Amino acid sequence: MNSFFERRYVIAGIFISIVFVLLVRLFYIQIIDQRYAIYANNNVRREIIHNAARGPILDRNGKVLVQNVPFYDIMVIPKQVKSFDTVEFCRLLGIDKAEFDKQWNKAIKYSPYLSSVFEKQLSITTYASLQERLSEFPGFYSATRYLRTYPDSVAAQFLGYIGEVLDRDIKRSNGYYHPGDYIGITGVEKSYETTLRGQRGVENLMVDSKGKPKGHYANGLYDTAAVAGQRLTSSLDINIQKLGEKLMQNKLGSIVAIEPSTGEILCYVSSPTYDPNLMVGRERGNNAAKLYANVYNPFFIRPIQAKYPPGSSFKPLSALIALQEGVITPTTSYYCPGYYYAGNQRIPCNKGESHGLVNLSSAVAKSCNGYFCMVFQKLLDHDGAKQTENTFINWRANVNKFGLGSKLGLDMPGEGRGNLPTPLHYDNIYKQGRWRSSTIISLAIGQGELEATPLQLANLECTIANHGYYYKPHLIKAIGAQNIIKKEYTERNYVGIDSQYFEPVINGMQAVVEDGTAIRSKIPGIIMCGKTGTAQNPHGEDHSVFVAFAPRVNPKIAIAVVVENSGEGAHWAAPIASFIVEKYLKGTISERESGITVDYYANANRLPDTALYLHHTMMKKKSKTNIPQKTQKDSVNKQLKGEKSVSRKNKKDTAAKVLAAQYLKKEEENE
Repeated sequence: MNSFFERRYVIAGIFISIVFVLLVRLFYIQIIDQRYAIYANNNVRREIIHNAARGPILDRNGKVLVQNVPFYDIMVIPKQVKSFDTVEFCRLLGIDKAEFDKQWNKAIKYSPYLSSVFEKQLSITTYASLQERLSEFPGFYSATRYLRTYPDSVAAQFLGYIGEVLDRDIKRSNGYYHPGDYIGITGVEKSYETTLRGQRGVENLMVDSKGKPKGHYANGLYDTAAVAGQRLTSSLDINIQKLGEKLMQNKLGSIVAIEPSTGEILCYVSSPTYDPNLMVGRERGNNAAKLYANVYNPFFIRPIQAKYPPGSSFKPLSALIALQEGVITPTTSYYCPGYYYAGNQRIPCNKGESHGLVNLSSAVAKSCNGYFCMVFQKLLDHDGAKQTENTFINWRANVNKFGLGSKLGLDMPGEGRGNLPTPLHYDNIYKQGRWRSSTIISLAIGQGELEATPLQLANLECTIANHGYYYKPHLIKAIGAQNIIKKEYTERNYVGIDSQYFEPVINGMQAVVEDGTAIRSKIPGIIMCGKTGTAQNPHGEDHSVFVAFAPRVNPKIAIAVVVENSGEGAHWAAPIASFIVEKYLKGTISERESGITVDYYANANRLPDTALYLHHTMMKKKSKTNIPQKTQKDSVNKQLKGEKSVSRKNKKDTAAKVLAAQYLKKEEENE
């Protein structure tokens, strides 16, 4: 009897153990290990992702700058694929067996149980012929996606472009993005990605063993609809944008125009530019390679990444600081003999011209170097020579309030700071306490180590136009149907200069256009206040610079134009700026007394010689590469060695091209 009861407990224990093991295994399969759940679900349920259309981008007047065009991807779930005619499938897709194997292995590596892109961006013709027979290939199905199209092919650097997500994008998104998805890479597309991308939808279908849909899973209870991305209304005016790109063709440089009363960017030209449609579609990679090979670098966003000495365009700012600090008054005079001595340095006025007796306004109008060197030395020597570093720190802080030497916070990636030198910089060169105002006198006329981006120069003009404040420059003026405006764009940024000090400076800027250096760019019926500049360039011909705002009363537009390697500001930058200003304010461009025309400037070619530009680019960028100078020379000599009798000029040109090739390769690696 006792033996029976013992056996009963043993048998019960065995059964309980078996049940326990089965329960644990079932728990592991259903809760912990997702592979079986995925595989089981995929046998009867297919999750179809419906990609949302990206939001369109409009210009300030509602003109479409960017919109969508649908295309089709072929997706695959490897575990659902059964035997099929591979040759026929390849024929329908227009690929060969090697490409099929490559894509198949890629899909297996990603996941046997999850869907991934097998073949992307099918044309409508290819998709139409394949769609009718797609059910013959279980495990494969189509998905609709959207690419961008640019009706007017303008503002490439402003808008940016989209591209397929990389592994790092997928990881950063916490599961939002999947292979084959698209994301903003540059420009507005990148900075407003979360607004533009919308929300994808999900459709859960019941399928049979052949992969044919048999209705919605749970009667569509878990389905969600795709929500299109929000519309962006940009601040850009497409009319002056087109004109700006026309005027800057075959030139290096940029145009930035801003509405002073809002900070909205009206025109944003980076030259050379490119057709943004080239960065869309199956040929995108080949087109990008050609653009990267362009020695003038169309992908370089000059309005915010290029930096130049502001030259004489800096003089009004210098005058404003001196007025606020009380070291000069509007009537402070100076006799200009055509030069200025700072210590043992002789600084000539433009072309050595003697301006005679000048005051603040006439010094601005005549761009007298001597006057502003005198102003700068008064500022820095105000507390004595031994306090130069302290007064320089104060001067630097005042300049920085205008937005120079720091990012303005533009709603676009890649903005540069320009360069506003620090005391430490001069300590490292001259040793602490060994430098004086005369040592750094070039800053007085916007030269030396001082550098600004075109965006900063245009923003400076907004500040002068507004008599002491600016609004944060921005590219997007409204978001969505509700036209939401970010609060930060409605706040004034004051620069610490009392409003009464602006009038004498503006008087001089008006005289620049009315009867001064920019008189050839005078606009009939419009009072434009401006300042020409010639930015010294140690690597070639000086850069032509012009900054302005108009009209004088209630200004509607502030502008900065830089034309590289083109000499004085009056010759190229000023006329181009005047055409943009008149087009924006009047809608047309009138005949000028000076005889200048849009066609002349649009058709002029100011591109520097390719070989020379390559050489100068390398000399300028050399310090930013990891290729030591000796290594560069050795590499060049090695590639030149063995060439048959080459002329000295050709040898220099070839050397420049080799150096440029090294630099471009390095730049691509850093992208």
